[in-house]
Amino acid sequence: MTGRFGWVLPMQKFGWCVAALLAVCIVGCGGSEYLFPGHRPKPAVTSVTVTCSPTSVNSQQTSQCSAKVVVTGSPNTSVAWKATAGQISSSGLFTAPAEPGQTSVTITATSNWDPSKSGTATVIVNPTETMGNVAPIVVDAGPAPQSFITANVGFVTVTVCSPGTNNCQTIDHVLADTGSSGLRLLSSASGGEFSLSLPNETDSSGNPLLECAVFGGGYTWGNVATADITVAGEMAPAAPVQVVIPSTSSPAVPSSCSSQTTQPNMGDSVMALGANGIIGVGLFQHDCGSACTPGSGKIPPVYYGCPSSRCSPTSVPLAQQVPNPVTLFAADNNGVLIELPAVPNGGSLNPTGSLIFGIGTQSNNGLGSATVYTVPDSGTNAGFITTTFAGKSYPVAFIDSGSNGLFFLDPKTTGIPTCAAPDNIWYCPRTSPDNLSAVNQGSNGNKGTVNFSVEDATTLFNSNNTAFSTLGAPLPNVFDFGLPFFYGRQMFTAIDTMSTPGGPGPYFAY
Repeated sequence: MTGRFGWVLPMQKFGWCVAALLAVCIVGCGGSEYLFPGHRPKPAVTSVTVTCSPTSVNSQQTSQCSAKVVVTGSPNTSVAWKATAGQISSSGLFTAPAEPGQTSVTITATSNWDPSKSGTATVIVNPTETMGNVAPIVVDAGPAPQSFITANVGFVTVTVCSPGTNNCQTIDHVLADTGSSGLRLLSSASGGEFSLSLPNETDSSGNPLLECAVFGGGYTWGNVATADITVAGEMAPAAPVQVVIPSTSSPAVPSSCSSQTTQPNMGDSVMALGANGIIGVGLFQHDCGSACTPGSGKIPPVYYGCPSSRCSPTSVPLAQQVPNPVTLFAADNNGVLIELPAVPNGGSLNPTGSLIFGIGTQSNNGLGSATVYTVPDSGTNAGFITTTFAGKSYPVAFIDSGSNGLFFLDPKTTGIPTCAAPDNIWYCPRTSPDNLSAVNQGSNGNKGTVNFSVEDATTLFNSNNTAFSTLGAPLPNVFDFGLPFFYGRQMFTAIDTMSTPGGPGPYFAY
């Protein structure tokens, strides 16, 4: 989900020949000491350095650790792993223990060649049950796996109440989306879970207020209602939300809404949306902002007043627009941090992580050494960073947990072919994985290199895993760093004008 609403090959065949020619060259050039054991320096391990990502996890979550072993000669560079608490696998995957308080766990990698050489790293384990700003995320098969299995969709659970009452409903499998703003719930009329009766908002003439929210995968159409929203221990009182309805419901979807995209109404079914709802916790406080307020000029086709005759676009004050619910929390209201474990090539099944509210407001959401990439909060480049790839800059780039792949450029530009049908919207590189690199830059000038890989999408889908760090697809002239970008990172999204330790939002940081 992206935008203000959301969008929601090297050849190795002759490698042996190159090695043979290199050996001949070394012999002929007086380098024979590297070819004959009697002339080699004694193999030795110089140092072992350990890194773990993420460096802060909740109980029972995972962090992927790796060891860099610096050697002379050709000793074995493998290591043995040890953790002072929890468990760590032979591949360095650390699983945090269940602890009643915050715990510092030391991860040690010891050289198998020289056990006197080792390195350490520290992982902070936070007790999920005592941190009220932490909502668990699961990347699983979705709410209707018997008919449609999702990939790379991070889900959280949301509780919605009629304002000021205990008349509530808890909805699972709500997509956590940093590419949009606002809570949207699929109504039971579409096969979703949400059936609670809520008071509806009205336009300035007293007519029912509905909304058309356009995403990359389609649009949602439905009533604007008011609810108390609770996620983890945080509550947004009396917040406008969108109750999404199918195309067959009344009032009918206006053509000025549906014509904004070639994609269908995502509210027609759980299968069409791939979730029971969307919680937009992105860069902006409101889903439309000043463009939809009275006196702003031409009224965009976002909010609609719907008398009995037909629905027409209408202006709406900020207080009635569907807001980013984080901004209404009493605390932890300046942004979000998403932490997900590293996912290896080939994918993982049902990894879990955290949606953490606030930036620098508690011990579990500090920016630390993360680099801040600011983005404009208005204009045609609002919400975008710049990504440089193969020497060319692309000014439309963003980081979006609501997108389920790495969507970037086109096959002609990248040299990566797409898959055969039915997966032909995805990349299937000739050599898998295809390892790539780009440079991200914020409007503040901060730059950082991004290394990423793309694997054959058909092979990934056939694995029956649910999380893929290497799933990519074309999107001409755009870089959309979707959920694969979040794996193994601490990914911050700061909300516009809100104060944070990294300066006022909006910005991305990682």
